[in-house]
Amino acid sequence: MISIGPAGIGGIKEIQTNLEFLNKNNITAAEIAFTYGSYIKKEQAITIKELAKKLNISLSIHAPYYINLNTKENNKLGMSKKRILDSCEIGHYIGAKQIVFHAGFYGKENKEETYQFIKEQIIELQKIIKENKWDVKLSPETTGKINVFGSLDEILRLVQETKCSFCIDFAHLKARDQENYNLKEIIQKIKSFEHVHCHFSGINYGPKGEKNHIPIDMKEFKELLSELQKNKINCTIICEAPDTYNDAIKMQKEL
Repeated sequence: MISIGPAGIGGIKEIQTNLEFLNKNNITAAEIAFTYGSYIKKEQAITIKELAKKLNISLSIHAPYYINLNTKENNKLGMSKKRILDSCEIGHYIGAKQIVFHAGFYGKENKEETYQFIKEQIIELQKIIKENKWDVKLSPETTGKINVFGSLDEILRLVQETKCSFCIDFAHLKARDQENYNLKEIIQKIKSFEHVHCHFSGINYGPKGEKNHIPIDMKEFKELLSELQKNKINCTIICEAPDTYNDAIKMQKEL
């Protein structure tokens, strides 16, 4: 089964209208964007959960963008963890299983040291999630810049060693891997998972990787869809193109 939806459900006043619009267009997923912080309260989350369930829309959350789990500055590390945990708490009450986030930067450490430090932080976060009995999964995302932690192999290693979940952003991997980008190889590495959470859009990139998201290329999307269906991958695809709603609807029609 493949579910498709946009990134963002709007502000509190627009959420009901937006979810009803998505439902009318056969959209079955949406990702809540906590770009600058959580803007939904617990009581609001419970109401939104009921509405999304009624409309058959599965929700996920993208935690705030300023997160770095590879910093030795205690204040910055503490705030990064708080942003993730705040997203997890609202995710629990809103019925969002996947809590997506960019894990961190390489900094001065080498890649293995960075990996080990980020791994430790994810294990600690998972303990807190378990203690609170929140029904969510941490989903570190593949990233599009070469100097940022989040290659496909790094993310899948985290999954293997911490039992966290993950988010595969195909546009990011294209910008990161460039001439080495191989869709078929990526699919082979993820096809054994019970469910795969994905992001898709067009991407503008240079020598250092991602520059910005651009409208989807339908030819690229058809290739992705073909590989996912051929390998019987159960997944959710969140559209992160600038015109996220209209492009998500185009993707849904193609599906």
